Amino acid sequence: MTVTPTATPEKSAILLLAHGTPDSLDEIPEYLRNVTGGRPLPSSVVAEIRHRYSLIGASPLTRLTLQQGRDLAAHLGIPVYVGMRNWKPYIADALHAMRADGVTRFAAICLAPQNSRTSVGLYKRAVAAAADGMRLDFTEGWADHPLLADAFAERLRAVYTPGTTAGAESKVLFTAHSVPMRTLQATADSPADPYADEARHTASLVASRLNLDPANWFFAFQSQGMSGEPWIGPTVEDTLTALRQRDITRIILQPIGFLCDHIEILYDIDIAFREYASNLGMELVRPESLNHSTLLTAALADLSRKALARLEAS
Repeated sequence: MTVTPTATPEKSAILLLAHGTPDSLDEIPEYLRNVTGGRPLPSSVVAEIRHRYSLIGASPLTRLTLQQGRDLAAHLGIPVYVGMRNWKPYIADALHAMRADGVTRFAAICLAPQNSRTSVGLYKRAVAAAADGMRLDFTEGWADHPLLADAFAERLRAVYTPGTTAGAESKVLFTAHSVPMRTLQATADSPADPYADEARHTASLVASRLNLDPANWFFAFQSQGMSGEPWIGPTVEDTLTALRQRDITRIILQPIGFLCDHIEILYDIDIAFREYASNLGMELVRPESLNHSTLLTAALADLSRKALARLEAS
């Protein structure tokens, strides 16, 4: 009798990708070298970033991202790993752990929904370099996912209180992280970067969930870098100044590119932008970040299932 060997079933997993953040103030110089690819930064820039981290105590990004991974694993019933591009646990370390656990194929999802060469593109290259024969599906972008818009709208709805007159009504300012202008330009090897359009599209989807009048919401790019080169705008500061000149005194600022609290929220928004608005005579309110949002978990689960289905079919 001939016995036909049966194929070993493949073990699937999900890999969530995030930026990473230092665990202590003393790790900031090494962390910044990772961010810049080894390019040195002026000591004044390092000192300023260290100061900002000191004001928020510590960034919760890693802790919150790991929890998002646990939430997704509980929802899906399969292993979920987390890899950071610029700090521990590094992407390569996550892939090493996956191989050690017998994972043979995985779906990679970047926790930056809007696709950009400067973020998602770098994550994709890092994953591909460390995959080492494992089969993978990489989600390029999910800025238009309906559950993502629902998740942000749920947070915004909790603080959005329209007034009885147009002048008293709260205005909403959506933001996304700025990127250098050069990174958005088309090249001989690639078309124009979709990031700016995708960020605005996410904002428009959230606004539609609350039936916001187009005259009552705005968009700006935040957290421009200190490299000295041009970064895309408009900036939050310029936008707040222009709104105040229109006698607007209350603004709700919601970042739609960040999925959990970290330095760009806890310092840039909660400290710097709030102080800037106050000096203009404005009140700045920020909705709660997604963090442990069940709608966010549902969005990630949907992306995961579709990615695993593509792997199954390939």
